[in-house]
Amino acid sequence: MAGKMTVTQVEGSDVLIDFKRLGFTEYEARVYLQLLRSSPATAYEISKNSNVPRPNTYHALDALAQRSAVLPVSENPVRYVAASPDGLLDAIAGQTRSLCSDLALRLATISPAQEDQYVWTLKGEQAVHEKIEALIGVSQKSVWIKAADDVLRRHKTALKEAADRGVEMLIVLFGFDAEEFRFNDRCRVYIHEANGVRMGTADNLFTLEIDHVEMLTAALDDDVTAAHTRNRPVVTMAASLIRHDYYMAEIFSRFGTEIDAAFGPHLRDLRVASFSPQQIENFMRKTGLNTPS
Repeated sequence: MAGKMTVTQVEGSDVLIDFKRLGFTEYEARVYLQLLRSSPATAYEISKNSNVPRPNTYHALDALAQRSAVLPVSENPVRYVAASPDGLLDAIAGQTRSLCSDLALRLATISPAQEDQYVWTLKGEQAVHEKIEALIGVSQKSVWIKAADDVLRRHKTALKEAADRGVEMLIVLFGFDAEEFRFNDRCRVYIHEANGVRMGTADNLFTLEIDHVEMLTAALDDDVTAAHTRNRPVVTMAASLIRHDYYMAEIFSRFGTEIDAAFGPHLRDLRVASFSPQQIENFMRKTGLNTPS
């Protein structure tokens, strides 16, 4: 079982940096940490053990007391105790949420609301997946997705919660088990081209459209990036992409044998006619097919 961090480990970690991000000075953070190690304590004892100069210790204690991070519990001499970390951080989180909500309302009055026509870029796995989760979370009417099952599985809880609140879903799936994401009869799930195999570069993208007003498309390979927008033509384009893949899934499920006979497995003849030489090479290597004669 892991033990508590030592003083050296705490001061050598990112704890002080994180305290600064929350608005504490380094001296305030050191004083609070010292009181966590040993309470109650006088300003002299805190200064001596935290390597904070005595005058700065008094200033830090006053500031911390105003934030309810420390509490004086005796007189002559005054001794202090530290608030519990859970209680302190919960209070900060609550104050921050309240402040952000209030500020958002006040900022909204500065100018009339305008529909955002910009395309925003997100970088990094965490930022991209947090945005995907947020978009699914605010959906009210519909969620349309084209994605691989291993990626979609990461957001399965959010999708189920959306389905439970009545959001309609249309999912084109790269995978083999449509039932995994068919949470109720309002969830329509189709296996891409009836086989669920990823062929081209676009098949490795994650595409999401919600309520026909907002979309995100992401490349989730080594360099995780995404584009997100409410721009109406771009949202319409994303919806059209998913809609046409749904058409193809239905057509393949009914006429797959005839389609293979006409165009080759995996629409080989059509793909080769429109792919770049590098894409053709990748396609042939992945499928083991020969180029059409």
